[in-house]
Amino acid sequence: MEEHLFSGQHRHSIDEKGRLTIPVFFRELLAEDGAYITRGFDHNLMVIPKQAFITIRNRIIHMSWTDSMARSLRRLILGSAEPIEPDKMGRILIQQYLRESVGLVNEAVVVGVGEYFELWSPQSWAEQEARLLDDEANEQRYAALDLSI
Repeated sequence: MEEHLFSGQHRHSIDEKGRLTIPVFFRELLAEDGAYITRGFDHNLMVIPKQAFITIRNRIIHMSWTDSMARSLRRLILGSAEPIEPDKMGRILIQQYLRESVGLVNEAVVVGVGEYFELWSPQSWAEQEARLLDDEANEQRYAALDLSI
């Protein structure tokens, strides 16, 4: 059975109510259970299918409360997590505090990254993409990873 993963880049507008139309294929992958939207690690948002989010949530809640990094991770991921489900038009509602936290105003870049997808402001995505296109830096960054096929 082929595993379906989120991939590719798409630009979509955000309406005045904070709704974003997500790509059809992404919608289909979320149709079964819905998803959670939460803050990401790079000034972006992450949209994670419900079952994957539950797995991550369970790992986080089993981390020690006395560990300051674990508490920080709880705040970042769980403190901003909102359940979402595409409406009949394929839109998801992004709460205002989440939009404001990453600078999403009228448009978002939707980037599939495997098991989940990310939402970026066009400006933040342009900065991220510039870093990704730095060949010399990439050679050093990724040298330790085994990407052989």
